[in-house]
Amino acid sequence: MKIVMVADDSPVIRKVARRLLEDMNFIVVEAQSGDEVLAACRNNMPDAVLLDWDMPGAKSLEVIHEIIRMPGGDVCKILYCTSEMLVPEMTRAKRSGAHGFLMKPYNRKILAFKFSEIGVGAAAGRAA
Repeated sequence: MKIVMVADDSPVIRKVARRLLEDMNFIVVEAQSGDEVLAACRNNMPDAVLLDWDMPGAKSLEVIHEIIRMPGGDVCKILYCTSEMLVPEMTRAKRSGAHGFLMKPYNRKILAFKFSEIGVGAAAGRAA
């Protein structure tokens, strides 16, 4: 099973994302700050990260740069998550190495599509 990290300072977003991803047969780990993301990735690089654009600690663009430089970071897929259409910020994230974007709120269908788009698959979970 593939590992997906949900990195968001909102416990509600992490809980909803965990439920959706576990239903899709992913192993889910959580982080609530940029610093936690980096520590967790150093310990065990996930297959994908849903990275909130604004968290405490290390900033998202910094986190993207650092993940890519870590062993295994070159294959970790990063989806930059935001609830606002911040085109300049999204462009910087893409240039930094994010593989795609995910607008909040999202659902299982959107997650499955985005993961397929960036090449992260899991065993078929429960129907949407």
